[in-house]
Amino acid sequence: MERHLKPEEECAEGSMQQDDMEQIINSNIDFEKYRSRTVFITGATGFIGSSLTKSLLCANRKKNLEIHIVAAIRNKEKARKIYGGLLSRSDLELYVGDITEEIRYEDNADYIFHTASVTASKMMVEHPVCTIETAYRGTRRMLEFAKEKSAKGVVYVSSMEVYGSPDPSLSVVSEQDLGYIDIENVRSSYSEGKRICECLCTAYASEYDVPVKSARLAQTFGAGILESDSRVYAQFAKSAMNEEDIVLHTEGKSEGNYCYIRDVIKALLILGYSGNKGEAYNVVNEESHMQIREMAQLVSERIAKGKISVRFDIPNSALTFGYAPAVRMKLSGTKMRALGWQPEVGMEEAYQRMIHDMKKRIGAGK
Repeated sequence: MERHLKPEEECAEGSMQQDDMEQIINSNIDFEKYRSRTVFITGATGFIGSSLTKSLLCANRKKNLEIHIVAAIRNKEKARKIYGGLLSRSDLELYVGDITEEIRYEDNADYIFHTASVTASKMMVEHPVCTIETAYRGTRRMLEFAKEKSAKGVVYVSSMEVYGSPDPSLSVVSEQDLGYIDIENVRSSYSEGKRICECLCTAYASEYDVPVKSARLAQTFGAGILESDSRVYAQFAKSAMNEEDIVLHTEGKSEGNYCYIRDVIKALLILGYSGNKGEAYNVVNEESHMQIREMAQLVSERIAKGKISVRFDIPNSALTFGYAPAVRMKLSGTKMRALGWQPEVGMEEAYQRMIHDMKKRIGAGK
């Protein structure tokens, strides 16, 4: 696919992703903390990693921050597709390697964002050993690297799945309210992997004074999602675009916690220089909390304007699709908001922005 960029833009002209980045750099983030620093980002070809990388490139261009951005990747071809002409910029450097192996980077790394992770549910079910190994070994390598470089700030991108099934009597779930995880369910390879990584972060903060914080992300989506993304929000958006009914393979009673990508990137950048080391922070828009079936209905009625319906086709085993167990949980974002962060984009706007961006990319590829 050809990229239609103006020389001064990081994304396609008129894209919502570009608009998001412009709004990020005009927010209350203290970008001076990053001025003339080196920022090392793992998983830089993933949705979160690439969005963070491009946002910092945009900040450089708009604010003359002279940040040196190191995008850690495994696949050069994938990086070329995502970054295109941006790879010729002097403020962007590719580090090619497997994050589960020793990080051999000679220069400074002042801030480190560890976003690399297995994200496909099917992968978690079919390759649970790899899922756990990638999580633990990758995070251990990243923390050793942060210790070696005396990093000023480190952010580990965790997940709300660390909570498992919390106490259903809780009206809201805060960072200390961890619940039950069934370790005999292979899908738990992801959630248990995230838990041990957070424990590792706490250990490095305590024993080696590594200034690492864990960002427990709610389900994150929005403008710029990768074309390969097959998670529920992408499926719902494609159904709306194609005017096809939404088909749920569960009863849809699991309560979802969500956050738009722009708000997530702002939270990560704030955590880079603030927050308490060794601690975790929920990153969630509490106003977007809803059941999967409610989200499907919202897309059907308000995004697709009633042109599609919601249908159910439930298999005998949830493992058929690798879905996480249904849970009742409403995350609290109070702790993160105390750092000056505020989510802005609600569910309906998130879908509108994401679909606008998806349609624009489809048009560009014709």
